[in-house]
Amino acid sequence: MRWFASLVSEAYRILLRGGVYLYPADVRPGYGLGRLRLIYEAHPIALCIAQAGGEATDGVRRILDPSCDDIRRRVPLVFGSTTTVRSTFEQIFRREGVKASFIEGDAFHRFDRLEMRARIAEEEAAGNRHFSHFGPEANLLDVLEGVFETYARTGTGKTRTYVHDDREAKQFGVEPGNFTAWRDFEPDTDMLFYEGLHGAVVTDAVNIARHADLKIGVVPVINLEWIQKIHRDKATRGYSSEAVMDTILRRMPDYMRYICPQFGVTDINFQRVPMVDTSNPFIARWIPTPGESMVVVRFANPRGIDFAYLVSMIRDSFMSRAHSIVIPGNKLDLAMRLILTPMIFKLLEGRRRAR
Repeated sequence: MRWFASLVSEAYRILLRGGVYLYPADVRPGYGLGRLRLIYEAHPIALCIAQAGGEATDGVRRILDPSCDDIRRRVPLVFGSTTTVRSTFEQIFRREGVKASFIEGDAFHRFDRLEMRARIAEEEAAGNRHFSHFGPEANLLDVLEGVFETYARTGTGKTRTYVHDDREAKQFGVEPGNFTAWRDFEPDTDMLFYEGLHGAVVTDAVNIARHADLKIGVVPVINLEWIQKIHRDKATRGYSSEAVMDTILRRMPDYMRYICPQFGVTDINFQRVPMVDTSNPFIARWIPTPGESMVVVRFANPRGIDFAYLVSMIRDSFMSRAHSIVIPGNKLDLAMRLILTPMIFKLLEGRRRAR
C-alpha cells in the first residue's frame, strides 16, 4: 500500500508498473460523494487509463460514462490495470509487429439473450434442466470450425460481436443482448486469435482442437470460478445468490462434458489457485486478488522450455513438477509474455516457410 497524495504520480506509476488506485467515498463530512472532481481530475486520468487498456470507475459506473451538470461535481475514483489474456496477446502482437484477426466465443452463440431465456424455459418445461451456453446445442460450433478451416486455407473469414452492455451498445450501435451483423476479417493478417469456451472442443460432430497450432488454457480452480461468477452476476445483473446457484447447477453437466476435457488437450495451462479460504464460495465476501493467488503453469511438452530462465526472471516462482512452474498470481502477465512470445515467433516462422 502506498500514498503519494498525488493523483498524477499514482497514475504514472500504475501506467508503468500496473496496480490499482483507490480513493473511495466514506462517511467523513464532505467525503460522502468522493473528493476528486469529475471534470478536471477523474475524467482526464480515466481517459489516459482507458487508452492504456485499463479501467476507471466510481464503484458503480465507468468514470467516462456519466454526464456532468456541475463543473465542481466530486466522485469516488478507482482505476488500474485490467490484464486479460487478450490484452496480454494484444500487447505482444503490437510490440512484435504481428497483425492478428480476433474472434470471440460469444460471437458463435446460437441465440441472443432473449432467445436463450426462452429456449431455457422450453427445455425446462420438457424436463431438461441442464441446457446451457456450455453445450453444443446452444452454439454454432460447426460455423466456428468452418472459420478455422477457412482461415487456414485462405487467411480470410467472418465473425460478429455479441453486445454485453450499454458501453458496447454505444460502440456497435446494437442493443445489449444482441449480435452485430457478420463482418469480414481485416485482410492480410498473420494469425487468428480465438478467445472463448470452445477453442479445443471435440464432439461427435466437430473437432475444433485439431485446427489450432497453439492451444492455451486459462482457468481458475472451480471454487474461485464460482466466486467470480457469484460476485459478477449479483453486482452487474442483480441476481440473487440462489439464482446464481441455479445457473451453476444447470451448467454443470455441460461443463464436465465439454469444457473440462479441453484442458487435457491444451499445450499450456495457466491455472489460478487462491491462497485464501474459498471452501464456501457462496459466503465469500471478496474475490481473491491476484496478489492472494498463485498460478500453476503446466506444459504438455516441456521439451525446450528453459525453466531455469523462467524461475530467474519471475521472482518467487518455483518448479512443482517436471512439466510445471508455479508463479505469483500478480506475475501472470509477465509469465505469459516470457513464455508465449517465443512460441508466437515460432508459429510465424513456420508460416513464412510454408509460403
